[in-house]
Amino acid sequence: MTMRIAFMGSPDFAVPALAELLARGHEVACVYAQPPRPAGRGQQLRKTPVHAFAEARGIEVRTPKSLKKPPEQAAFAALHVDLAVVVAYGLILPKAILEAPRHGCINLHGSLLPRWRGAAPIQRALMAGDAVTGVQAMRMEEGLDTGPVILSAETEIEFDDTAQTLHDRLAALGAPLLADAVALIEEGRAVETPQATEGVTYAHKIDPAEARIDWTRPARDIDRQIRGLSPFPGAWFEMASPQGPVRMKALMSRVAVGDGAPGTLLDDHLRVACGEGAVRLMRVQREGRQALDAEDFLRGAGAPAGLVRT
Repeated sequence: MTMRIAFMGSPDFAVPALAELLARGHEVACVYAQPPRPAGRGQQLRKTPVHAFAEARGIEVRTPKSLKKPPEQAAFAALHVDLAVVVAYGLILPKAILEAPRHGCINLHGSLLPRWRGAAPIQRALMAGDAVTGVQAMRMEEGLDTGPVILSAETEIEFDDTAQTLHDRLAALGAPLLADAVALIEEGRAVETPQATEGVTYAHKIDPAEARIDWTRPARDIDRQIRGLSPFPGAWFEMASPQGPVRMKALMSRVAVGDGAPGTLLDDHLRVACGEGAVRLMRVQREGRQALDAEDFLRGAGAPAGLVRT
């Protein structure tokens, strides 16, 4: 048995889930994705990864800016799908959309609810120092990630995880989980467990102001900030130079032993003093340049001990 599905997703995180549904023989009647947006130096319109993936497989793709208007809702209802599957789509689904499919709508979420409801669960879990996170297939309601959970899978957060590595692991973990949830719904065997009422936290969208490193904070917190914002938007600081401050992104780090004025280089291997302890920068990117491992950066630019980073 297979289902007729509307898939709603946009970024890389959603592509494995769409691929898994197709591999299991489901009919994807239509894909909804965010509209193409200007990107790169030329600011050419770029389709989202889901859009490009679906189009390459001959699936109809729709990119409305909103689903609140009656004509868009009528067009969705006219698909006569059994189920809508949502993975990081980027638009709020009105009640009319939620109720149109025969079996409603389900979502793949990148945390263990009710912790980290909202837009940036992967980054927030890393920045908070969580030891464990996961993915969950859940029933969608009008509230923000409030629906009951159908299936869950967990993964430990490693000391060297970044937002990218954790993103990739959760995407791979979530694709078969979501397809299994679809199968349970199809067979009438899905058990929907209400979320706990305690432990609710919100993964608010990352504010650009959060990306600047404050070296007066403890090393543990700065390390989590660096890894949680890598590779995008990238935690950053300004490095002193004879030509004036140079903006640098820190893309990978380790907590290290050290003591000194916050923001001061403690050696010539990018070990920087923090409010408590130090961090060693393992991968950096100078503004307008490519990202480099610390060894390659130091070979080209050098950064002697005592250089103050603001």
